[in-house]
Amino acid sequence: MTDLILIDCVDAVATVTLNRHAHLNALVKPMWIALRDGLGALDADARVRCIVLRGDGTAFCAGADIAEFETERASSAASHAYGALMDETVAAMIGCRHPIVASIDGPCVGAGLVLAACCDVRLATTRSRFGAPVSRIGINMPLPEFAVLARLVGHRVALEIVLEARVMGAEEALAKGLVNRVVADAKLAEETQTLATRIVAGAPLANQTHKRMAWRLAEPTPLSHDEIERSYDCFDSADCREGYHAFLEKRKPAFEGR
Repeated sequence: MTDLILIDCVDAVATVTLNRHAHLNALVKPMWIALRDGLGALDADARVRCIVLRGDGTAFCAGADIAEFETERASSAASHAYGALMDETVAAMIGCRHPIVASIDGPCVGAGLVLAACCDVRLATTRSRFGAPVSRIGINMPLPEFAVLARLVGHRVALEIVLEARVMGAEEALAKGLVNRVVADAKLAEETQTLATRIVAGAPLANQTHKRMAWRLAEPTPLSHDEIERSYDCFDSADCREGYHAFLEKRKPAFEGR
């Protein structure tokens, strides 16, 4: 694992930190690889029940590092290969069974906005800034990444964001649906921990199913009979029995994820 991505696990919460603060955590190729592989490892770890994605320093993520374009993305063919890596990372985030919380402070733009859109819940400070001004450097957002943004806020708002290429404040981002909640700058770590603790307190299988259903409902194809049937599988789980017994006995449940 490159030191450009740091992973720390405490009490079932894994914190993934973009660690390139001198460049406002702008993304370079090794970071995409490390994110993809790190999230794959966390997905396989049953001890983890929630993941927090954050940026080190004064930014969540300022997007892609433009200095890398000349060496890694100088043509459509090279950009397509690079984009395939980005798509793998996006798929790792969306496909990760554990809920992912974006803890956003400072700039969250371009590819950074895409990463945030791949998360399941987004908290932001009042000083956070959002946008996708990619047209200002002569490029469009690749279709798979634009699709993630459109799933979050709808095609019309996503199109407004990329066409206007403007960086907006946190309150406007909240109104547009880019974030779930805006908190005081000094309270971000506390509010993120509180949210993660609440997620961890729930039954892991239920949380994983809710995440899977939410992403599935963003797809246009009708739900199949099997998919609907699977949504009732929780009633056969040990966690379900533990949950309702704990409720009746007026005690805290001890969920095991099975």
